[in-house]
Amino acid sequence: MSGYQIAVIVGSLRKESFNRKLADAVIRLAPAEFSFKQLKIDDLPLYNQDDDGNQAEPVKRLKNEIKAAQGLLFVTPEYNRSIPGVLKNAIDHASRPYGQNAWAGKPAGVLGASIGAIGTAIAQQHLRNVLAYLDVPALGQPEAFIQVREGLFDEDGNIGAASKDFLQDWMDRYVAWVKKHAG
Repeated sequence: MSGYQIAVIVGSLRKESFNRKLADAVIRLAPAEFSFKQLKIDDLPLYNQDDDGNQAEPVKRLKNEIKAAQGLLFVTPEYNRSIPGVLKNAIDHASRPYGQNAWAGKPAGVLGASIGAIGTAIAQQHLRNVLAYLDVPALGQPEAFIQVREGLFDEDGNIGAASKDFLQDWMDRYVAWVKKHAG
């Protein structure tokens, strides 16, 4: 395979989202053979099983973009000690109807940033539980529970000096994970 397309799913809709900034910055640490596309999830209707037979166009688009990718990158905030509803909604849509799970078999990385001291540790664990059920092999180590502090990002939006080595190592491990598991 000459290149790897990665679907990026950011679990925040906020315009100035720390997690969107983290996604933008961390993908700059990937090698040139990896390309990234942030998937749009803000236009998905609320999941309703009654709609499985006639999925909305945004749902079809999401599923097609996931199917076209060789890997997944989830970057999520933590809301009330779990993943945001908008992220769970996207996960549910792309995994349904039963037997048509677009996520299955796609290697994933999970990151997240928060102003809290434990970053997004609990949200990431909840997300990993959901991904395990959906047959998504998720990179287990290193874990990256990022606390948003002064200097996390430099003035150009890149990962700051204090976190760059750690997140470069994370990206290197993620790249190896995708190469190992991508079909």
